[in-house]
Amino acid sequence: MTNEQWEQLLAVLDGHRVDPAPVGFIIDSPWLPGWAGTSILDYYADGERWLEANLRAVTRWPDILFLPGFWSEYGMCTEPSAFGARCMWHENEFPFADKIADSLDAALAAPVPVPGRDGMTPFVLKRLAHTEARIRAAGHAVRFAVARGPLNIAGFLLGNTEFLLGMKIEPDKTHALLDRVTDFLCGWVQAQKVAFPDIGGVLVLDDLVGFCGPEDCVEFANPYLTRLFAALDVPVRFFHNDAHGLVCAPHLEAVGVNLFNFSHEHPIAEMRRLAGDRVTLLGNIPPRDILAQGTPEEVAAAVTALRADTKDMNRVILSCGGGMPPGVSSENIDAFLEAASAMP
Repeated sequence: MTNEQWEQLLAVLDGHRVDPAPVGFIIDSPWLPGWAGTSILDYYADGERWLEANLRAVTRWPDILFLPGFWSEYGMCTEPSAFGARCMWHENEFPFADKIADSLDAALAAPVPVPGRDGMTPFVLKRLAHTEARIRAAGHAVRFAVARGPLNIAGFLLGNTEFLLGMKIEPDKTHALLDRVTDFLCGWVQAQKVAFPDIGGVLVLDDLVGFCGPEDCVEFANPYLTRLFAALDVPVRFFHNDAHGLVCAPHLEAVGVNLFNFSHEHPIAEMRRLAGDRVTLLGNIPPRDILAQGTPEEVAAAVTALRADTKDMNRVILSCGGGMPPGVSSENIDAFLEAASAMP
């Protein structure tokens, strides 16, 4: 993200009106490798291909806020691998981290990992260190520390079903696991900030929050998300949950979130009512059915309808409801940007 883009993002979060309407997308390995003409595994394994794909995107669309920007990631494997999860890799499928335990007791017996030393975490940092000079030469900087969220990681370690059952059957042990995972995640985002002092934002991704009921969200999600967002003193605190987002929406500001990406199934007006006026909303045309599989004309129509339905554009960044999905064409992104810019 360039200095100008960063200042624009901060202005939107502060409630200033930005014209034309800002457009932003979360981009990472589900979309970038295919768009750049490389395999998913080569995108992870070859730092040069990773860098070139990201540089191509930011050069092709300089008016789009690509978030978090130059995301050094290994799919869902980065944080679970630090806990000892076996990671499975395929040429053109997303990697998967196998669970490490069949019970909460076994998960709690696993060693606590060291951020920046264990699993894939040092490779995340090294990739950025090796490419930072070229990122800066292109006018950009590493702006975000990124982590999968506490519930998301606990679900990988134990299995989502087993973890969610643990909330009801063994709540004390579930809290103990979340406490250990959150300690690691706080250290992980802090390690990223130490390595790259320009970091001014944190992005936390946790779809498993959307699988909680209202009471479970308050008990098992909010305290740990609050700790994680407080781990860095930064102006941008970005949360992604494109599962059921209504359950967490009323708590976002209290948790520390000021930028939220959510499912296209939740209209912006409904999310605004629940999240309040101080949280910036990033969304939310359908990512797969429209942005990826629709025609440019259908994309433009969806953006036009979204603008027409959004009476107040303060603290709104136009996007899709979730990250950029596989298969989105350059033509459809052009159509999105043109439709967003055409509206008053």
